[in-house]
Amino acid sequence: MTNIKYIRTLPRDLRILIAVFVIVLTLGVTIGLIYVGINTDYTSSGTQSFYAGDQVSSDFEIPEQYPKSLEGLLLTTHTHIIAFAIIFLIMGGLLFFTNILHKKWKLFFMIEPLISTLITFGSFFAIRYIHPNFVYLTMVSGILMYISYYIMAWISLKESLNCFAFLGIRMTIK
Repeated sequence: MTNIKYIRTLPRDLRILIAVFVIVLTLGVTIGLIYVGINTDYTSSGTQSFYAGDQVSSDFEIPEQYPKSLEGLLLTTHTHIIAFAIIFLIMGGLLFFTNILHKKWKLFFMIEPLISTLITFGSFFAIRYIHPNFVYLTMVSGILMYISYYIMAWISLKESLNCFAFLGIRMTIK
């Protein structure tokens, strides 16, 4: 294990690529998180409504949100699990080549978001078909997943930020 290179020891051009990639990926992940907020208001009731549909009190009332179809849930889950698995494989790989965290914390952040991905997107079915209170499982696992992502992104950027020195900008985080 002593032959492992760290991101900060890589050639400047490769560190630039890593930094720009992490910035662009973080922008994409953040836009997705904003989309979640638009659809759910980041609330348990908004998330329940989005997946299980709105409760109606009479036959003449039209709900704002209809329950998600099985096909819609399968499509959302399929695309997100695949995409998030790739995202967290890449981010976990980058995290592996850092030395900021203790080995146990590094392993936690490399594995936890993959588990949270399964729980988060799997719990959509539980909200829809079992009980709306599964929303709390969705929210906790989603929060853990996104916190893990942002920690991995920050650490990867911290390791590669001195790559912007070629622009005359010293971007070292203390």
